[in-house]
Amino acid sequence: MSYIKKPVARNPSLRPNALGLTVRDYEGAMSTLCAGCGHDSITAAITRAFYELDVAPHMVAKLSGIGCSSKTPTYFLSGAHGFNSAHGRMPAILTGAAAANRDLMYIGVSGDGDSLSIGLGQMSHAIRRNVNALYVLENNGVYGLTKGQFSASADPGSTSKRGAPNTQQPIDPVMLGLGLGATFVARSFSGDKAQLVPILKAGLRHRGFALVDVISPCVTFNDHEGSTKSYRYTRGHRESVVEADWVPAASEITADYAAGTAAEVQMHDGSVVRFTKIPAGYDPGDRDAVVAYLRAQQSAGAIPTGLLYLDPCGRDMHEVNCTVSGPLAAVAYEELCPGAAALASLQAAYR
Repeated sequence: MSYIKKPVARNPSLRPNALGLTVRDYEGAMSTLCAGCGHDSITAAITRAFYELDVAPHMVAKLSGIGCSSKTPTYFLSGAHGFNSAHGRMPAILTGAAAANRDLMYIGVSGDGDSLSIGLGQMSHAIRRNVNALYVLENNGVYGLTKGQFSASADPGSTSKRGAPNTQQPIDPVMLGLGLGATFVARSFSGDKAQLVPILKAGLRHRGFALVDVISPCVTFNDHEGSTKSYRYTRGHRESVVEADWVPAASEITADYAAGTAAEVQMHDGSVVRFTKIPAGYDPGDRDAVVAYLRAQQSAGAIPTGLLYLDPCGRDMHEVNCTVSGPLAAVAYEELCPGAAALASLQAAYR
């Protein structure tokens, strides 16, 4: 985590929102991620989304697990509540927090390793319970903190930093969310801020679990075996006194393409990812049609982006469980603990 505060410098040209806050008031600590990391682009989009929605930072709770992605909540909304949980356990913490205080706005930030491997069961239950939260899954296909092993979202045939090919089938978070009954499912690209910011804003305003899968290139672990510019290759063709790794600064990967069109985006290692935006007339309310469309696009080697599925009538966790209308901290003690007679009456109803 980084606790290095950004310098407080107010540019008079910054426009305040309805709360009198500028976009700088929604930032956090200085990022310690690699220069050019897609996760920092996502952080900038999240910052912009909260600013444009006029959200008071102290009314937000941000939660994360373990991984490069889970460091990013440190870099936005320094005035918000925050909790960095154990590896893969963030969805359970998020569910408990949302159950206790429904007045806060919740955002969970996770990665493909944190959510689709060790945390798969946790995320699945948060989806099916329709917890009222925005869940941002920063997806780069590797474990960045532990030197680039494949995550559960890695595509078959892709190679690791050591040159080994991935032979296992991936878990697609979008298809997983649709299969579990998620009421808001979207996918975007970290380099397409024009698309990502509106999706994040819609997810924050959605009543229920809003799953946003964001493809986010890793600048460090595209340095795989077989590259003539890899550290291993360089070491094998030179002599040096001291062995030291370094991560060179890289440029942020961006893309801009119209709805219904496709764009081939080159990653840092020279590989190409083909993105396609959903076309005009696309119906995000038909779950079966959405699944069929996604499968057809996958067969064509494309990654569809945009708001893929939306159920505006879905009931969130509080509605399903008939909870109290306010946060539990505001409920009087007499209501929380009505006494032995009330407990006996409740138990009798189950006999």
